[in-house]
Amino acid sequence: MDAEGFRVLEPEKVAVVGLGSWGTAIASLAAPHVGEVCGWDYLEAVVEGVNLTHRNPSYATGCVLPDNVRATSDLAEAVSGASAVLVATPSAFLRSTCAKFAPFLPASVPVLVLAKGIERETGLLVYQVAADELGGEERVALISGPNHSEEVVLGLPAATVCGAANAELVEVFRQILGSERFRIYGSKDRIGVAACGALKNIVAIACGIASGMGLGDNTIAVLMTRGLAEMTRIAYALGAQPLTCMGLAGMGDLVATCNSPYSRNRTFGQAFVAGETLAEYEARTSMVVEGYRAAASAHDLAARLGVEAPLVDSVYRVLYEDSPLEREVRDLLSREPRTEFYGIDDAS
Repeated sequence: MDAEGFRVLEPEKVAVVGLGSWGTAIASLAAPHVGEVCGWDYLEAVVEGVNLTHRNPSYATGCVLPDNVRATSDLAEAVSGASAVLVATPSAFLRSTCAKFAPFLPASVPVLVLAKGIERETGLLVYQVAADELGGEERVALISGPNHSEEVVLGLPAATVCGAANAELVEVFRQILGSERFRIYGSKDRIGVAACGALKNIVAIACGIASGMGLGDNTIAVLMTRGLAEMTRIAYALGAQPLTCMGLAGMGDLVATCNSPYSRNRTFGQAFVAGETLAEYEARTSMVVEGYRAAASAHDLAARLGVEAPLVDSVYRVLYEDSPLEREVRDLLSREPRTEFYGIDDAS
């Protein structure tokens, strides 16, 4: 597609597919810059709440949405006539949701993926999954960074990185979402942005487990930095630029996700140590723990790539094979230390 086709100035309508906490926050960011934001959600209670009270009754409940935000449970209605589509469904539902609205979306409409994950069956990253269903990978971008929705809706300063094939597409989404309080940086390294967004959630679960076990701040710092090295090895093996992992999508998001009480992945790790199951946690919080799914996907992916990923493998065994926490801690501590950046030492 010609880059000219991506120049969307003052769009009349933007669609937000998925009105969870992040989708609601994104709708609030887009509203001042567009004529209409049409959000889609499968929950009728969410649709009614947004349309009648300008609030989402289930997610980001303190956020009062502007008058030009409306909602529908009809995907065709949501995306039809939109100048851009912002997809905020959890990664597990990304493919099926894109497949449903693909027939109603012209090939010239840019798409922004807000999910973070790796499809286990294919090993595809989120923007690749969306492109697989929608066609035109060059029109599909994604954002990732330290962007807790709870703070974004309050207007607290935040920044993110938009991974896109060209600068023109970054500018489209900067016009739709960007502001002094939500700064959007650009990157052509979509692989690195997407890989970091998925892998940091696994590290956050490990940090939550360490916190729940009372292992201390030093341990959490070690998990974060060794986790970052592991993230970089996997991303590099996929074809990413290692420097991307040092930026907002990698280190930036890792710091927020591993330390914040808003982090569902960290708090799930703490709850897991206390005996709560995934189903119990997600039912109690109405939140999807993306790191749980990513642990299985990344475990499989690292094996296919031949990349050593001890932290990912350990979290996978704990969550999927009921491996005792004490055994995993002991095994990680007994590993022979190597050079700090093995596997990426030769990266340019």
